[in-house]
Amino acid sequence: MKQTFVKAALVASCLTAVACKQAPTAMGPGQYAVITVATSDCEILINNAATIKGRQDIAIYPQVSGTISELCVTEGQKVSKGQTLFIIDQVPYKAALQTAEANVAVAEASVATAQLTYDSKKELFAKNVVSKFDLQTAQNNLLTAKAQLAQAEAQQVNAANNLSYTVVKAPSNGVVGTLPYRVGALVSASIPQPLTTVSDNSTMYVYFSMTAKQMLEMSRRYGSIAETIKNMPDVQLKLNDGTIYDQPGRIESISGVVDATTGSVQCRAAFPNAGGLLLSGSAGEVIVPTIYKNSIVIPQTATYELQDKRYVYKLEDGKAVSAMIEVEKVSNGRDFIVTAGLTPGEVIVSEGVAMLREGTPIVPKGQTAAAPAETGSEDAVQNGEAAQPEEAAQNGEAAAQTQNDKEE
Repeated sequence: MKQTFVKAALVASCLTAVACKQAPTAMGPGQYAVITVATSDCEILINNAATIKGRQDIAIYPQVSGTISELCVTEGQKVSKGQTLFIIDQVPYKAALQTAEANVAVAEASVATAQLTYDSKKELFAKNVVSKFDLQTAQNNLLTAKAQLAQAEAQQVNAANNLSYTVVKAPSNGVVGTLPYRVGALVSASIPQPLTTVSDNSTMYVYFSMTAKQMLEMSRRYGSIAETIKNMPDVQLKLNDGTIYDQPGRIESISGVVDATTGSVQCRAAFPNAGGLLLSGSAGEVIVPTIYKNSIVIPQTATYELQDKRYVYKLEDGKAVSAMIEVEKVSNGRDFIVTAGLTPGEVIVSEGVAMLREGTPIVPKGQTAAAPAETGSEDAVQNGEAAQPEEAAQNGEAAAQTQNDKEE
């Protein structure tokens, strides 16, 4: 029992000696993806938040007061220009029209009588039967009757128009919006909400903003805003569910005024909507392809941010060296356009920069790290230091055996 304990203690002490004298494992250079900086003409897709509206969103208000007697459409229904939407109680307006028509008839009779009187006076004046005063009075009465007739006719037209306004019609082709008022509701031209909204959705207008800097670059490239609109490529629309609308659109107008609060310019693109998929009032993103000439474009994964500054790691003498750069952010979420800090031909680390430190040895992916130049120390560790504990263990076991023999 005692002999076994002594042997175990000697072996443990030898293993401890080996562990204490073993050389630490050297960490080799890490492999990282790198890219060589170069300039090129590139097309970057820039996403801009957008609002979708119908080509015409027409709020329908009544032009006369009254109660709604008939509702002729339903919400979301497609209507054609001139189609009846509502009918407002027509009884008082029909009565007003009949009164106006009667007044016209009276006025016409008055004109006829005044005309006869004037003609009679004119003949009598020619025979010196009546005075010039009588003739002039008859003529004035005729003019008054004609004026009253014109007034009555105007009232008749007004009454007819008011009656026609009781039938509210669609001003254009489109889709009916909400219907906040139902049959029996009292409405007038001053109601807070429109009767409904008719949206012409055959072509949708998508409104978005571009920075003043982008517009300035485009204007310089194409010569003017008009030429920019003419030469701009088609744009795409990203819907709320993340899908891309299957029909391309065209930029039709660009505001010539920069919003002082946002520094942006309002733009409008038109998208066909034959299938009715796009709804007025919804939101999305307009994807505008933008061409940058002779630019340095690097992936965002090749950069890191420190105190609001953007940095990259250049590869110099096989080591990572940090360098500050200036970039123009593009809203595609993948790339940066470098405006300062990099020159063509330089090599930078493109991935994993968050794990790097200044002076870290870098081996580009696909290459093999060079073998260590000096191996003598490792051989000494393996041949010398590793052998010493082994001999010590053997000597220890021999000494333990001698001690046991003496005890026996």
